[in-house]
Amino acid sequence: MNKNIIVTGGAQGIGKIISLELLRNGYAVSVFEIDKQAAEEFKAETHSDKIEFFITDVSDEKSVQNSILASVQKTGNISGLINNAAIHANKPLTELTFEEWNRVIGVNLSGAFLCAKYTVPHLKQTGGSIINLCSTRAFQSEPDTEAYSASKGGIFALTHSLAMSLGPEIRVNSISPGWIDVSGIRKKSEAKPYLQTLADKAQHPAGRVGTATDISNLILFLLNPENSFITGQNFTVDGGMTRKMIYV
Repeated sequence: MNKNIIVTGGAQGIGKIISLELLRNGYAVSVFEIDKQAAEEFKAETHSDKIEFFITDVSDEKSVQNSILASVQKTGNISGLINNAAIHANKPLTELTFEEWNRVIGVNLSGAFLCAKYTVPHLKQTGGSIINLCSTRAFQSEPDTEAYSASKGGIFALTHSLAMSLGPEIRVNSISPGWIDVSGIRKKSEAKPYLQTLADKAQHPAGRVGTATDISNLILFLLNPENSFITGQNFTVDGGMTRKMIYV
């Protein structure tokens, strides 16, 4: 029986690459995705019996419960949870509606809470691991990102809190990506690959913009039970940008 990993928001962007890399490394994958078109396109691209798709609104408790139950019924286990699903509503504070704020918090933060809550009984049986996608925006911001930044700050705190509550059976860590270019890894109607400039690359101490594989590589490392002494940690993957002094 293959270890089954749930990837929320797993049909586009970073989530899609995570799902593909997990498949390539012998895992079974349960993609929780709210966008039916993206899920259908991804399903049509894959030819594996180790990946299952579940239309899921992670901000809805019943939807999460139903998808987790269906995932277990299909695969027989849950051995990992990747809380990746996220949206944003970046606009001036005076224009940001309370409904928009609540939707971002609901998907990005409450969704991670709900998925963790209802996978815990299964993860305890398998000695599984939770990995939350945080963001460098939890620690620094550009203007007009209040909802997204707040949600990711919550993910950072939720991660170390869960690690204390769920250990030693379940390890919980988070990853904070910087600029990861997934402009072309979208459903067909939205895929618009960005042409990176020399300046885009040169501003990073690492000399390039990040790719989704940079994130999936770390996820594979954190899922490995040989790394069982790592929990409650946040790993920044940003090409060094958050360590760079910038003076105008």
